[in-house]
Amino acid sequence: MKRFTAIIHRGEPDEGGFWATCLEVPGANGQGETKEECLQNLREAIELMLETEREEAFRLDPLAETAELVLR
Repeated sequence: MKRFTAIIHRGEPDEGGFWATCLEVPGANGQGETKEECLQNLREAIELMLETEREEAFRLDPLAETAELVLR
């Protein structure tokens, strides 16, 4: 399980809803009428972006290797 930091913003008073970004995955964002919907959309965006990055890395270098990196 990976952990990410979501920054959640309230929408404009006349529009409502929420929008969020992820500090660790620039460009990932989500929005929704509720915080829960917003965070679920952000999760999906993060998953899609990370999978796309992984596919692109191996497309550019099919001989590339992976290694697990753990930060403390």
